[in-house]
Amino acid sequence: MQIHLDPVSQGDSQSPGTAGVAEKRSYNLWYAAGVAFVASAGGFLFGFDLAIIAGALPFLTRDFGLSPGMAGWAASSAIFGAILGPLLGLWFADAIGRRRTMMLSAMAFLASTIGCFVAPDVGQFAFWRLVGGMGVGLAMISCPIYIAELSPAPLRGVLVNVNQLVGVIGINLAVLVGYFVAEYNGDWRLMFAAQGVPVAILILGLLIVPESPRWLAAKGHRERALQVLARINGAQHAQRELDEIIRDVSASTSGLAEVFKPYCRKPLEASIILMIFSQVNGVNMILLYGPTILHDAGISFGSNAVLSSVPTYLMIFLATLVSFPLIHRFSRRGLVIASTLGMAGGHVLMAALLAAHAPALWVLVPMMIGAGTFTFGLAPLSWIIVSEIFPNRVRSHALAIVCVFLFGSSFVTAWAFPVAMDWLRQRTGTPAGMYLVFAAICTSCAWFTWRRMPETKGLSLDKMSEFWRERSSRSAEAG
Repeated sequence: MQIHLDPVSQGDSQSPGTAGVAEKRSYNLWYAAGVAFVASAGGFLFGFDLAIIAGALPFLTRDFGLSPGMAGWAASSAIFGAILGPLLGLWFADAIGRRRTMMLSAMAFLASTIGCFVAPDVGQFAFWRLVGGMGVGLAMISCPIYIAELSPAPLRGVLVNVNQLVGVIGINLAVLVGYFVAEYNGDWRLMFAAQGVPVAILILGLLIVPESPRWLAAKGHRERALQVLARINGAQHAQRELDEIIRDVSASTSGLAEVFKPYCRKPLEASIILMIFSQVNGVNMILLYGPTILHDAGISFGSNAVLSSVPTYLMIFLATLVSFPLIHRFSRRGLVIASTLGMAGGHVLMAALLAAHAPALWVLVPMMIGAGTFTFGLAPLSWIIVSEIFPNRVRSHALAIVCVFLFGSSFVTAWAFPVAMDWLRQRTGTPAGMYLVFAAICTSCAWFTWRRMPETKGLSLDKMSEFWRERSSRSAEAG
């Protein structure tokens, strides 16, 4: 399928943009989308893992007699492993390529699946979850970069968002697996064994997709890079795009030191802050501890708590579908601001309902509001922005640093959440105060996006270096 699009023009003086171009471009949408879906299998496994631990946690707590702190460790150990993944990916993504790095992540997922299934105690269970988390970290650094580097600029936001869609599909399938296992025998080991199917699909898919043309060009494999670009953009425009890539690669040296040069520091700082906000806003805790939250609110143990969380996960799926036309039509910054303000409203409502000791099922309403607004805005756009905001030559190094902060903040939040909720229940009789804190965090994210984040929609990855170098020069002259 060929799709014809006009390049997007941006006119904001403080945001990157492109000059208006009259020509129409033709893209092989089916091929680009197919490659994006394969690469997004890592996102599927991340989503599946997030939701499967949510359904398994009540049974793990019962079988292993976990305290709130140990429950937090069991849930967050994978996130701790994900901190290590980007540090390894910092070298792998550039040294062996984006595709091979994704294959390494699939191997880590496979080891984690087997290890969790046979783990005899919570210590070994947490260790294998940590190994799987390393796979998550590798996937989260390599998959968005890979998709962004294969995507034409007008389609990049939509195709990178495929990672979000497939992750949400993974979440919903995990909820269904969790419910049926909880309903019939409550064996949490079977919940983790089910992860073996998507792991196998990911491994097979990675055997047939091509390497990133930008990585190939950077390593001197220009003929292979041209073949991939021609498959996506057509032969007429492939050579032009390859020339742009080569010029950008030649304009700077690669390596970690390049990330900390003046023209890279601003996007690095902005990306780190945005990604921290994407993890500490409270909605991820609703997903990670959904059945536990509902059980604490009064829903009976086991399959009923898992089943009651289904509307929230379905809302995530619907919001993800809605996000595709929104991302294609509206600005990145505007959607993030609208999303975070909607999340703040959901948290305030949750705090009010908990403080009033409202009926248990009522808490589903703010859970759905928070999850829905998070999913159509901040969740996909944080990854889209950081995958396109950096110059080509430093993208993998910069994203690895960002991911360390992302998973570090996620680990602290995931571990501390059950402890903080237990402390609030003992001191005040209700965990409502936790959601007021989350509402304040979401409001701060909206303010930060409005004041500090540039607009990246419509700018080709090969023009991103020029934008940041020009902005750095203007800042130096002004200083």
